[in-house]
Amino acid sequence: MTAIFARHARAPAKINLTLHVLGRRADGYHELQSLVAFAGACDHLTFSPGAALSLSVDGPTAEAAGGGADNLVLRAARHLQARVEGLRVGAFHLTKYLPVAAGIGGGSSDAAAALRLLARENALAPDDMRLIEAARATGADVPVCLDPCARMMAGAGERLGPKLGLAPLAAVLVNPRVPVETRAVFTMLGLKAGESRSFGAHPEIGARMAPEALIAALKKARNDLEDPAGVVARDIVDVLAVLGAARGARLARMSGSGATCFALFADRCQAARAARAIRRGHPAWWVRATLLR
Repeated sequence: MTAIFARHARAPAKINLTLHVLGRRADGYHELQSLVAFAGACDHLTFSPGAALSLSVDGPTAEAAGGGADNLVLRAARHLQARVEGLRVGAFHLTKYLPVAAGIGGGSSDAAAALRLLARENALAPDDMRLIEAARATGADVPVCLDPCARMMAGAGERLGPKLGLAPLAAVLVNPRVPVETRAVFTMLGLKAGESRSFGAHPEIGARMAPEALIAALKKARNDLEDPAGVVARDIVDVLAVLGAARGARLARMSGSGATCFALFADRCQAARAARAIRRGHPAWWVRATLLR
C-alpha cells in the first residue's frame, strides 16, 4: 500500500499597511484602496487526501475560530468543489495561532491556504479562474491571500495590483485579545450607499521601493477605520499609544478593521526589543515581532 503523506501550507497574517475608504458603492460594499503585506506570524494547515472533506482544529486560538461547517477552510473547499468536477478532497487540520476577528485576515488566509493545497492536489494552475472564483466567493480578502505578498488591493478586495517586491519591514503586531466585528466598524464609519469621501489620494507605492522611501510614503497614508474602530473597541486606542511610544517605532497604525495594530522599526533587533517590553507591560495582549513582506 502506498503511504499517504499530509501536505502543509502556511496561512500568514495579512496586514493592511494602509486602508483608504473611498466611499460606499450602490451595492452596499465599501470601495477601498489598501497596501497589504504578509507577516511571518501565521496559522498552519495540513491536508491529507481522502474520500470525504473534513476539518479538525487545534491551537491557542482554536476555540474562537470554530471548526464547524461554516469555517472558511471548508467553505472555500466547497466553492472549489462546485467549480471543478471530480475535485479530489480530503481531511484538513488547522492549527490556529492568529487571533480571530482581529483585522489581519486570519480566516481568509486559512481559506486561501486550503485552496492552494487543493490546487496542488488537483494540478490546478495558480491562475486557474475556477480557483480565483472560488476565492472570491469565499470572502473579499481571500483572493489577495492566494499568493501572499505585498501588493495594492482595491474595490471590495477584488482588484489586485502586481507584486511589489518590497524589502521586508521589521514590525511588531499587537492585539489586545478583543474581537472586533468588521460590520460594526463600517457601521460606525456611517457612509450611506452612493456616498464618497475625499481625504487625500493614496501615495504612490513603487515596485522594490526602498524601506526609507516606503515608510515616508506610508506616513502620508492612513487607515480610515482607526477612529470608528477606536469607538467600537477602546483598547485599540491604548494599543496604538503603546506602540507609538515604543523605542525606535517609525510608524504605528491599525490593520484592517482592528483590533490588531502594528508598529514599524528600522530592524529586527529593535522590533524584538520592543515586543519584549510590550509583552512585559501587557502580558494579556497577543504580541509578535515579525517581518512583513
